[in-house]
Amino acid sequence: MNTRLIVIGNGMAGIKVVEEIVNLAPGSFQITVFGAEPYPNYNRIMLSKMVQGNASFDDIVINDWTWYKERGIKLYAGETVARINTTARTVETVSGIKESYDILIIATGSSAFIPPIPGTDKNGVIAFRNVDDCTKMMEASKVYSKAAVIGGGLLGLEAARGLLNLGMETEVVHNAPHLMNRQLDETAARMLQRELEGQGMRFKLSKNTVRITGRSRAQGLQFSDGSRLAADLIVLAVGIRPNVELARSCGIHTNRAIVVDDYMRTNIPGIYAVGECAEHRGTAYGLVAPLYEQGKVLAKVICGVETGPYTGSVPYSQLKVSGVDVFSAGDINDDQAETAVQMYDGIRGTYKKVTMSGGVVSGAILFGDTAEGTSLLGLVKRAAPVSALSAGDSGKNAADEAAASMPDNETVCACNAVSKAAIMCAVLEEGLSTADQVKERTRASGSCGGCRPMVEALVRHTLASGGSVTVRSADPVCDCTGLDHESLKEALLDAGCGTPAEAMSALGWNNEQGCPVCRPAIQYYLETMNHNGCGAAVSEGGTACAGGESIAGTGADAEGGEGRNVGVTVRFGVDESIDFAPYNAHAIGKELENSWSRLTLPASVRAVFSSGYPAGVLVHDIGLTGSPAGWEVYAGGHAEHPVKQGQLIGTVETDEEARSLAAACLQLYREGARYDEPVWKWLERAGVLAVRESLLDPAFREELVQRQAASAAASKHEAVQVMQSKRSEGSEEGAGEANAAVVRTGY
Repeated sequence: MNTRLIVIGNGMAGIKVVEEIVNLAPGSFQITVFGAEPYPNYNRIMLSKMVQGNASFDDIVINDWTWYKERGIKLYAGETVARINTTARTVETVSGIKESYDILIIATGSSAFIPPIPGTDKNGVIAFRNVDDCTKMMEASKVYSKAAVIGGGLLGLEAARGLLNLGMETEVVHNAPHLMNRQLDETAARMLQRELEGQGMRFKLSKNTVRITGRSRAQGLQFSDGSRLAADLIVLAVGIRPNVELARSCGIHTNRAIVVDDYMRTNIPGIYAVGECAEHRGTAYGLVAPLYEQGKVLAKVICGVETGPYTGSVPYSQLKVSGVDVFSAGDINDDQAETAVQMYDGIRGTYKKVTMSGGVVSGAILFGDTAEGTSLLGLVKRAAPVSALSAGDSGKNAADEAAASMPDNETVCACNAVSKAAIMCAVLEEGLSTADQVKERTRASGSCGGCRPMVEALVRHTLASGGSVTVRSADPVCDCTGLDHESLKEALLDAGCGTPAEAMSALGWNNEQGCPVCRPAIQYYLETMNHNGCGAAVSEGGTACAGGESIAGTGADAEGGEGRNVGVTVRFGVDESIDFAPYNAHAIGKELENSWSRLTLPASVRAVFSSGYPAGVLVHDIGLTGSPAGWEVYAGGHAEHPVKQGQLIGTVETDEEARSLAAACLQLYREGARYDEPVWKWLERAGVLAVRESLLDPAFREELVQRQAASAAASKHEAVQVMQSKRSEGSEEGAGEANAAVVRTGY
């Protein structure tokens, strides 16, 4: 039976973990989700868009009802969990529904903080936190005309903008001398205030509310200085309070939130916490990017995939009020920080401030033009030296300049891990022309919306190039040509050359003899093409290693190419602390070892087969291991510098499926990798999701297995022909070369 996984919480953090788990280990878990709200998973950050009238509920749904059904996820919507029995490993709802778990994730999020002032229980007082709150605000606007929002932070300003759009006269009450005092300095806050006042919003700053006036229904606010404010609707937006009562009641350690370690574990074995209800190293986060970062780590922990710890996140904010762009990241109120860059443009209404501490970038504020936000956030996260800051005096549009100068691999959308390269590829290859189209295709700016200005700038930058701007391609194969590996393969296929000499002549090589870099690459590509992309029979100096034994050749091609020693090295897990009977990795490994022994490969491949779960599986190019869920196949591990952890390709039940998946994975690498490109580099370039999707297609997987078998058979046939030819010539030298391909102990 699959591992029973229960998630308490149907919000953004909890479902992000579920999404990651489903991708990492499809079909490995029996997943049950409890959600207190009677809705599918939706984007809470976009609630302000609902109130502002810019989005319907359907527009902010992330995963609809069908998504749960298609993935076999049992969803209890509108069910509040009341009890957790950590001994019996069960959860029970208020209505009496009881479910058992093997692993439990608490993702209960947070509730609106209700300030301890008299009158918060009156009619007409609403917190701004969920869909129902939005509905109440919209209904109230049809009857009443004047609203007061307590709270001048991000949430309060978004609520106020929505109430203005609903036609209500709105006043924001804040206890600090300027708005968003945790994210902005006084200059940016004053600029923001002027902009919002121009939209009709009014403010009462440095005001402490002591009570909400009225009898049964709210009629206004009274402040500590004795003054009053009349209002028909009071909206509370003064912060959030992590929902920890459920966890605390069953003995889980809590402070302000549920205390977790760097792997999101609580003090109770088998129970984890993630999102706004979790407290990591003394901090509880309320922003989407940190919650998603936590979710990715937790998903890998639960799936048994090796992962680095979650070490915390850099806080940043993006104001999502119509017509106003404000960005803040890092420590902007640190007394020890100094100002590195400060620019104010009163005509354009823009402001930029970057702070530094100890010579590194520590914080940033942008107002009016926030396109640089993504690149500045990257500098803050990396603690980049101040010298990395642009002088900013080029006179070019700051947004487009930032888009052009950003590295291709820089993450633009932190929420959904979308890079600049992915956005540019989508625009160029799929003919996209708007940020909305990019969002639909890549999910960039689809969560918090904070990266929207940069996405728009990248679209403009790419379109302005007329298609001439491309994501940086790989470097040329060598100095003999301007072709990179992909272009070389295409050119060889088109030219129809039979030998490296013919190829270098036909393709205009700078050096007609080639060099030690390009000659073996050309030879390899020609050989694989001779077998229709399935791999060549005999590579120059090809090596196949198996089970600690090496089958090696040391020859060179007729054109004078250099020998190379590549092939598959197979190891078997030993001295394992865990052994999941009845799995027999040794039998599978031996069978694959025999079929792989004569394959030509782009680079050396190390494979490991284990019936249990040794750590070595995750640092080999290909790994197969038994687990409670079945056979797990991994790819892309690397034990040397740079250390890379293997990525889960898939989980299957039978030995035959395990053999097939492992073989298909190696074959896909053979057909798609560049010469001398290790598995981990190929996997990063191809994308683990794309590779996984291809390999989990049964029909395509079978095609790969058949092509590999045909290639191995052809290799064996040609090797036999070579051996017979050598013997028939009676050449001692030839016999010596042939006998070089004998089994010898390797390590």
